[in-house]
Formats: sequence, structure tokens, C-alpha cells
Amino acid sequence: MSEIPLCPNCSSQYAYSTGLLMMCPECNHEWNPDEVAEETGLVVKDSNGNRLQDGDSVVVVKNLPVKGSPQPIKAGTKVKNIRLTDGDHNIDCKIDGFGSMALKSEFVKKA
Repeated sequence: MSEIPLCPNCSSQYAYSTGLLMMCPECNHEWNPDEVAEETGLVVKDSNGNRLQDGDSVVVVKNLPVKGSPQPIKAGTKVKNIRLTDGDHNIDCKIDGFGSMALKSEFVKKA
């Protein structure tokens, strides 16, 4: 007997099959269980909606003020070899002249 997956939207255990799709009676979310199985793990997207991965290079899209520094990180700054993390600031990186930083993915685009 196959195990019925939890709803990816609300984590309800009462999901049921409607043929090809799964349906959640609590939040009315419909999904394809094959597509959800492919997207396991951390999913981080840039400001344009492109999916980011560890080791990617990104470009900052707006000036970002830095606490304790008189100058901001300028728009157009290229950041190489990013690491993705959980949380509000979901990109860890090193920026020349600033050192280790945590950035939000909404302020970068994939290079």
C-alpha cells in the first residue's frame, strides 16, 4: 500500500487522490505528487525567479547598506561561489572589501 503524501501547502495528513492530482480538503490545494517529489530540499530563487544553487555567481541589483561600513555594497557587484542557507538572509558569501556577508536572494540576480 502506498503512503499518501502530506499537503505541501499546509502539511495536512488528510490529502487524497483525484486521479492524476492530489487534493487537500483543509486548504483546497491541488498538486501533482510527481512534481513535488522532484523539488525536495532548499529552493532559493533570485529577483527574476531563476533558481539558485550552491557555487553560483550572482550580481547585486541595488545598493545595499552595510551596518558599520560607511559605503554600501554597490549595485552591479558580482559575488562568486555563494552558499545557500535557511532563513531570512538565505545566501552566505564573501564580498571583496566587505568580507563574509549574508544576503537576501530578492536583491541579487543570477550571473
